[in-house]
Amino acid sequence: MATAVSANRLELLQIADAVAREKSIDREVVIEAMAEAIQKAARSRYGAENEIRARINPQTGEIRLVRLLEVVDSVDNDAIQIDIKSAQRRNPAAQLGDLIEDELPPVDFGRIAAQTAKQVIVQKVRDAERERQYDEYRDRIGEIINGIVKRVEYGNVIVDLGRGEAIVRRDELLPRETFRNGDRVRAYIYDVRREQRGPQIFLSRSHPQFMAKLFAQEVPEIYDGIIEIKAVARDPGSRAKIAVLSNDSSIDPVGACVGMRGSRVQAVVNELQGEKIDIIQWSPDAATFIVNGLAPAEVAKVVLDEDAQRIEVVVPDDQLSLAIGRRGQNVRLASQLTGWDIDILTEAEESERRQAEFQSRSATFAEALDVDEMIAQLLASEGFASVEEVAYVDLDEIAGIEGFDEDTAQEIQNRALEFIERQNAEYDEKRQALGVADDMGEIPGVTPKTLVALGENDIKTVEDLAGCATDDLIGWNETVNGERKHQKGVLEDFDISAEEANAMIMQARLRAGWVTEADLAPAEEPAEEAGEVGEEA
Repeated sequence: MATAVSANRLELLQIADAVAREKSIDREVVIEAMAEAIQKAARSRYGAENEIRARINPQTGEIRLVRLLEVVDSVDNDAIQIDIKSAQRRNPAAQLGDLIEDELPPVDFGRIAAQTAKQVIVQKVRDAERERQYDEYRDRIGEIINGIVKRVEYGNVIVDLGRGEAIVRRDELLPRETFRNGDRVRAYIYDVRREQRGPQIFLSRSHPQFMAKLFAQEVPEIYDGIIEIKAVARDPGSRAKIAVLSNDSSIDPVGACVGMRGSRVQAVVNELQGEKIDIIQWSPDAATFIVNGLAPAEVAKVVLDEDAQRIEVVVPDDQLSLAIGRRGQNVRLASQLTGWDIDILTEAEESERRQAEFQSRSATFAEALDVDEMIAQLLASEGFASVEEVAYVDLDEIAGIEGFDEDTAQEIQNRALEFIERQNAEYDEKRQALGVADDMGEIPGVTPKTLVALGENDIKTVEDLAGCATDDLIGWNETVNGERKHQKGVLEDFDISAEEANAMIMQARLRAGWVTEADLAPAEEPAEEAGEVGEEA
């Protein structure tokens, strides 16, 4: 009988080892699953109301069954409780609330109990296998992986990775790309999620980082960190732009990515089903980077608006279609690559617009200052953009215009000041009609005109302004369905910078009592001070 028992114990450990090896999970997990299965079978044998624990010795395979009994004053349920006197007879150190182990004889499992135990073991092993798979692939997010197509369901490709399954959804494949069972597939792991039916591994062939990782495989300098990929923009299956930077001045990053006779870039193009790739030199200067990003089009001039992250690009007339690209593809990819909104104008369009601006400013000056057309045009051609500029500029700047003397300059400036005064009175009436509080006008940077704009957008008290964010005033950019869109701010038309808008809001918060002067004070730099003390010492 002893021989049979030892044989069973040995067999139990051998099964645990085999399952652990086959499923690539810890032996302890398998033994724990077996113990839980024996526990469940023992409960059905001794009664479900008993608190039974099974323990398997991982060295010998010996199985111990115990019933846990709680030490209490008076016993209500003798299946799970024991009175303190009886407990102390077994163990003199027993206290109320302790658990006493009651040894149970081994169970001779029936067919149903054995079947239940088997199901528990299978389920536990499957759970452990899923957990192992989740941990393994979660750490591999951002890698390229190879697999074999197992099946195709409704356009989604199920890939066998050897130790798991992954899915390439239809929208993560390249357009017009088809796979059949048994095909080899290379893709990028972009997400791993825990789900009810096990870990789900999501692969992509259209992700921008898939192309970046392919370049890292083909270009040793990228893998070694000598060349950095700074940005990628893709129109999957059609065209892409990749911005690269070399940390070694002796290595040309674009040339290294192209390779000898284009061998390196061609390997990536072949993997991406012929997707055309523009390799661009990255630059810390936004204007230079954007000009590079619009390649192959040539750019004549750029005008940046850093606050709005917007750039105006002027190209020769014959370069317009090249700069925009088919269906706007070139400018869209350049915008995604650089993170800037790009407006493209031809030189003729820019000239027309500048002429229209000149005419508009001249007309504004002629009407507001009550001067003839020639004087108005002289002010516009000297770069004055608004009546406010004329009113508050140093008098010498107006007197220095050819044909003007000091008296003329003084008269023009007086008329500008009178015009602003009249306009402010009108704005004040509108502000009062809108119900904007008087103390709003005391906030530095707020003008009668801005008060009207704030009132029209339901910002009527200091508290209302205090509750605003900088973006609410100057606008912001956001990406919607892969396209950058600009959301307009309340004071966007007033040429207010982000710093000025933020200062306005902070002053409103100060007046509303939300912050103190100490909160607004610039933070001291202790490191520098310490350095200075050290130098003096």
